[in-house]
Amino acid sequence: MARKSLVGVVADELLDRIVAGEFPPGTVVPGELELSAKHEVSRMTVREAMKTLQAQQILSVERGRGTFVNPLSRWASLEAVLRAASEGENDAAAAVQLIELRRMLETGACELAASRISAAEVDKLRGHVDAMQAAHESNDVSAFVEADLAFHDVILHASGNVFVAVLFEPLHRVLETRRTQTSKVPEIQEHAIGHHRNILDALAAGSPDKARQAMDAHMQQTLDDLKNYVLEA
Repeated sequence: MARKSLVGVVADELLDRIVAGEFPPGTVVPGELELSAKHEVSRMTVREAMKTLQAQQILSVERGRGTFVNPLSRWASLEAVLRAASEGENDAAAAVQLIELRRMLETGACELAASRISAAEVDKLRGHVDAMQAAHESNDVSAFVEADLAFHDVILHASGNVFVAVLFEPLHRVLETRRTQTSKVPEIQEHAIGHHRNILDALAAGSPDKARQAMDAHMQQTLDDLKNYVLEA
């Protein structure tokens, strides 16, 4: 058991170096001898750690050439992809793809929620929008992000589909990181508040079509804001 734990530690440390950009996609990672000295473990431990990352398709071995870092699009570990998305340096593609994923799932969840949401849940949404407005006026980014995430969480659960909320749970950390990054921009906060009010109105009216359209418009605005205020900065 201790041996497996050590292998896991070395695999995590190597993944950290990959995520940090020390070994970009397409580059060769150091050999077993260098890594064993760096991490102060045996070559066997390093070998097993690298096999772990190979199984997750983070690394690939080319005989006679070495062990290479695969592009993020080939990684097969959700945890590793989320770590790269939340901690990686300048990964614009991951940021855009995260919004694309949210757009696919949250527009559908909002449509379902329109016919299933309770009056109490509508009141919660209204409270979260008011909290976003107050946080915006007081320049409290942390409170703004908290209310923003809570708003979307109510909708996911109001959809009545247990799989939706479960699928989103692993994304929470990276969503919080990304929201904190984008919500520092006052204009983005203003856009978000307006779209959240539109979503609230559609859900309160019980209109699935309007709810889906309102959430889709919010996702498009989020993508535009990311490109215009963050990625171009």
